[in-house]
Amino acid sequence: MIRYTRLIRWAGWIVVAIIMIAGFADTAGAVTFPIPSLELNITTAQEPEEVAVVLEIIALLTIITLAPAILILMTPFARITMVFHFLRQAIGTQSSPPNQVIVGLSLFMTFFIIKPVALDVYNNALNPYLEREISYETAFDEAQKPIRKFLLRNTREADIALFVKEAGMKKPETRDDVSLLALIPAYVISELKTAFIIGFVLYVPFLVIDMVVASVLLAMGMMMLPPVMISLPFKLMLFVLVDGWHLIAGSMINSFGV
Repeated sequence: MIRYTRLIRWAGWIVVAIIMIAGFADTAGAVTFPIPSLELNITTAQEPEEVAVVLEIIALLTIITLAPAILILMTPFARITMVFHFLRQAIGTQSSPPNQVIVGLSLFMTFFIIKPVALDVYNNALNPYLEREISYETAFDEAQKPIRKFLLRNTREADIALFVKEAGMKKPETRDDVSLLALIPAYVISELKTAFIIGFVLYVPFLVIDMVVASVLLAMGMMMLPPVMISLPFKLMLFVLVDGWHLIAGSMINSFGV
């Protein structure tokens, strides 16, 4: 009863407070909060510059929409993440390092590798265009040059020839004549092939350790003991002794010509 009496008392105080606030609002006037309004209008452009601004906004929204695909497929991100995934599977640690660590490290390594290309695009294309020094067409052509150079350096000619042939394009006379429509997918499959080759090389030493441990356990008659349980510490020790993260990170960075 005492508990219910306290609840009733508190409820009474709350009702009194609400009545006092309402009375104060009536005497002092209603408090209004400004609510902003948003209007979208489509009107006829009076000057060509207004049309250019609208086209720039549309192009920016399109780039933002395609940003994940650009980051994954036109940068070293795909190769780096796949190599780290193969490495984790080869060692036998299913969730260590976790996916967040692998993706984060891959992103920072991608930014490190792609930084010279991004600076070249900014200095020769984006910044002059924002300063109204060059036109949109010139900026687009200048932005293609460092990107095309990076993609061509890491793409196999056989992959480029495949997409040029399938698209029915004219055979390019020089590497600069290769269309981005054929160059980008060729770069993607080249990255996949390279990542699988590196993954195979990473698997070999750890596979040898698994085979040696399995043979020793079989010779000792411990057939019911999982070999992975015994080989995992040896694989971790081997990876640490050879400074595996340093070797893999340095090899992948050097493979892109940085």
